[in-house]
Amino acid sequence: MSNDQPTPGQPPEDDPFRKKPQDPTPPSAGSPYGGQPPDGPPPGGPPPGSPPPGGPPPGSPYGSTPPPPPPYGGGFGGGYGGADPLAGMPPLADSGRRILARLIDWLIIAVPLALIGIPFDVYQRATDNDADFGDTVNSFNGGAQLVFQLITIVAYVAYDTVMTARNGQTLGKKWLKLRVAMLNDGSTPPMNASLIRAVVLWLPALICCACLWPLLILILILVDKPYKQGLHDKAAKTVEVSVAR
Repeated sequence: MSNDQPTPGQPPEDDPFRKKPQDPTPPSAGSPYGGQPPDGPPPGGPPPGSPPPGGPPPGSPYGSTPPPPPPYGGGFGGGYGGADPLAGMPPLADSGRRILARLIDWLIIAVPLALIGIPFDVYQRATDNDADFGDTVNSFNGGAQLVFQLITIVAYVAYDTVMTARNGQTLGKKWLKLRVAMLNDGSTPPMNASLIRAVVLWLPALICCACLWPLLILILILVDKPYKQGLHDKAAKTVEVSVAR
């Protein structure tokens, strides 16, 4: 057993009251844990809104840049009102080319129908001034003419409906570089919109108003603002635009 005694007035080296407490390491700025931040992401994943580590996910169509904003109103046209209802829309179809395209489509159907109508004897009514309407309907020739009229309606409506629903272009429109599109987003009209458009366009003209109805549609196309829509366009919510091909 050692008999060494500490020097009076001098505390021993291991005196706990002599040692000063060590200053703690200051926490890093912004660290909620104090001291050194832990390795890896904080519990719960990255904060909301932060980009994923390592760049955009595989297959991202935008790369490192955010997706572009949608066009005005969700597509060209965008509905009525707003700063510019024609923003993002291709040029509207020229009225003269629209008329010419319609004449081409009419001839494409009318020429085959003229040949089909010969066996039905549909031209006798036009040259027979003595027979009234009732006699014509009740006669064999009158019945054949009604059948031919139904064939004519089906031919024009079906042609316009199918061609418009396929790619927005009848043959006349394709040759003159025009296209029918939905006003709200510029897409090809679906079958129901194409059918409505064709019925409104052709049915009144083929039944009772062969001259008045096309004239009414033409006047409305010329005066309508801003989309130059005819009655058939308004019924189907479509518009005609120019295309490059």
